[in-house]
Parts: sequence; structure tokens; C-alpha cells
Amino acid sequence: MRSAISAMETIVNVVVIEDDRQIRRFVQTSLEGDAMRVTAVETGRSGLTMVAASRPDLVIVDLGLPDMDGLDVILRLREWSSVPVIVLSARSTEQEKVAALDAGADDYLTKPFGVAELVARIRAQLRRQNRPAAVESAVVRFGEIVVDLDARRVQRGGAPVHLTPIEYRLLAALARHAGRVITQRQLLQEVWGPSRVDSPHYLRIYMGHLRHKLERDPAQPEHIVTETGVGYRLVGVQ
Repeated sequence: MRSAISAMETIVNVVVIEDDRQIRRFVQTSLEGDAMRVTAVETGRSGLTMVAASRPDLVIVDLGLPDMDGLDVILRLREWSSVPVIVLSARSTEQEKVAALDAGADDYLTKPFGVAELVARIRAQLRRQNRPAAVESAVVRFGEIVVDLDARRVQRGGAPVHLTPIEYRLLAALARHAGRVITQRQLLQEVWGPSRVDSPHYLRIYMGHLRHKLERDPAQPEHIVTETGVGYRLVGVQ
């Protein structure tokens, strides 16, 4: 069966910024085998130049580059572009993941990694990018759940689901960024405001409420998933 990317009518263009030659070639060969067009470079500056020139659909960037830190690449890129960015790095601490996501990365994958997972994360970012810009008026579906962001209405299997105002704001934030890792700090600021960015226990409590109301098995959530130590992600959005 052809992958979702292979079946697309237009070819997906990806820029890979990675200084390790073996990993760079491996990623390029793997993605080209999935019908993507890949341009691979080894420095941050050449990566920024290539993104500006080619306007790719997605960028993959390592953090340990020879000429500049990958975080600086992301920050400079975010000054003028909203292209999806996936970090591919050996740095695996929670602080480094959070720093990259707060700098503007959309996802983070640690080395060593599997090609299938990388391609799945690329698909998720492209689905998110291809949704209508006026996402506030969109209807978001995952599993048995339908969220009408315009009407502020949530249904499960056709039956209405009652959410408190905070639960709804939290779900709406996840839905607006579906497929993307949202850090705890970003969610706290968006839902509770800047005065609560250092209160992660709020998130744990209300995420538990949402899972009990929306997941088939709250103990093993399929859609509202935790990125340990970093934040949360809404997955499986149709």
C-alpha cells in the first residue's frame, strides 16, 4: 500500500539540515524512497539560505551544527517563515526538547530513530499545515469525538459532551495545534494566562478530566498523549 505522502498529487519538498554525513544520506535516501524531494545540507547558514530559496514544505534540523546552534536556526527561521520544523537530535533531555519547541520547532525526534516514525511525524505536520487557515471555524474529528470550534460544541459518538470552560479551552488549544507537541508552558499560558505558567499540576488534573470524558481508555489514551516532561499532543485527527 502506498503511503499517505506517496499518494499525494504534489511532491513534498523537504530540506534536511544535518552535519553528520551518514545520517544526512540515510534520511535523504529514506525520504526519497517515500516519494519526497529532499535537499540535504550540512550547516545552519546553508540551510537557512536553502529554505529561503526553495520554500520547502517541511524542514528537518539537527541541533548540533558546525557553524551555529540549531536553536538559532529555528529562531532565525521563525522570523520570516511558518514552515513546519522537525528537530532530529541526539540531545534528549527534557530541557533541550522544551527549548527547541519553545523556539518554534513543531516536533522533536531523538536519535537513534526509526524511519517509519519520522515519516509518520512528517505526515502529521503536513496534515496540520494543509488544514484551512481559519481553523477556528473548523470541525476537528478524532476517534468518536467531533469538536466544532466555531459553535464551541463537543460530541462523542453523536451525543453531546459537557466540558467546563477550562476543559474546553484546553481541548481547543490542542485541536488548533493538532499533531504538534505543545509544551506545558505554552498550554498553561494559552489556557490560564501568564500568571500560571509555573503551575503544571493544573495541566495534569485537567488532562485527566479530558481523557475520562473523551478517551475510550483514559489510562491508555489514544489521542490526548503525553510527551513526557515536555507537554502534550493531540493525535489521530482526521
